[in-house]
Amino acid sequence: SEAPAEMVSAPARYLVFFQYFGTKYSGVMETSANQSMIGVQNYLEKAAEKLKPTVPIKFHISSRTDAGVHALCNAAHIDIQRAAGKPAFPEKQLLYSLNYHLKPEPIRVLNTLRVPETFHARFSALSRTYIYRVLVGCSHHSEVPVFERDLCWAPQGGYLDVPAMQDGAQFLLGTHDFSTFRSHNSDTPFQSPVRTIYQIDIQPSSGFMSHHYEH
Repeated sequence: SEAPAEMVSAPARYLVFFQYFGTKYSGVMETSANQSMIGVQNYLEKAAEKLKPTVPIKFHISSRTDAGVHALCNAAHIDIQRAAGKPAFPEKQLLYSLNYHLKPEPIRVLNTLRVPETFHARFSALSRTYIYRVLVGCSHHSEVPVFERDLCWAPQGGYLDVPAMQDGAQFLLGTHDFSTFRSHNSDTPFQSPVRTIYQIDIQPSSGFMSHHYEH
């Protein structure tokens, strides 16, 4: 027997890895249209609309980032439901299509993988890695190299005692209650402040592209 025309195929779930240069965004999470800065999620979902799904596509994002913060590789899962008779998107086609519709924005999808419907980008994640770049030796913000703008924090004053920072960081390793460090919002009562830090590295590094302009 034939299925009724109004029926749709089962949704397919994908894991989407993406990166973005976050300077112009309010953060990764979706914002309302009347805000002056827009979230990365708004642009991802706008690009996904162009795939003509039968149900609007929602990005369930693994890791939140704040305004101005960049992501080398964030992750999200999405469910895509297509009209009856249309097969699920091949992974590469989904990758190319999303990037085509994201073209004006400094956002790029790195990879897409078909995953089981039980997978969740946030709750299935095992760990997350954050990078904090501190530029030392600048007595004034005008000394920040143009290729480092918006990519680091440049506190005034020069010297950092890196060995002392490495020693102090060891006290953060392990499982702790970080209530003191979190901001309070509507989600705060529902989120655990307990986190486990597995690894902290503090080390001097060369600047972005510095090997090209040192001499």
